[in-house]
Amino acid sequence: MNLIEITSRIAIRVETVWNAYNSVEDIMQWNHASDDWHCTSSINDLRIGGKFINRMEAKDGSFGFDFEGVYTELIPFKKIAYTMADGRKAEVNFESHKNYTDVLVRFEPELENPVDMQRDGWQAILNNFKKYVESVYTV
Repeated sequence: MNLIEITSRIAIRVETVWNAYNSVEDIMQWNHASDDWHCTSSINDLRIGGKFINRMEAKDGSFGFDFEGVYTELIPFKKIAYTMADGRKAEVNFESHKNYTDVLVRFEPELENPVDMQRDGWQAILNNFKKYVESVYTV
């Protein structure tokens, strides 16, 4: 199975990017694909074997779901790997540079929706993350 890859270059140091990616307070601010959705709750037990659950809901209340998984690998400030509730695997890599951080996400696609749609949705969330981090944490 081919993995889907998305990337973003964030003009912030890796420590701040890592912390914003994993802090439940931050996750609830950036974890949505479009402005008509939001993340209403987040639980994040960041350790191997720990679980995360992010509640995603349409702002009009028409639909919602839990995005959840279990961590399988953690290398602080470098890599997070997890298995989603449906068994698919994903990893997030943080590549540190002097004045920026590259974030690369790879994940196994699900079979219900087209690959392009999945890529676009995950990329939209990563773009929101970049926008949020650069607006909140730029000195």
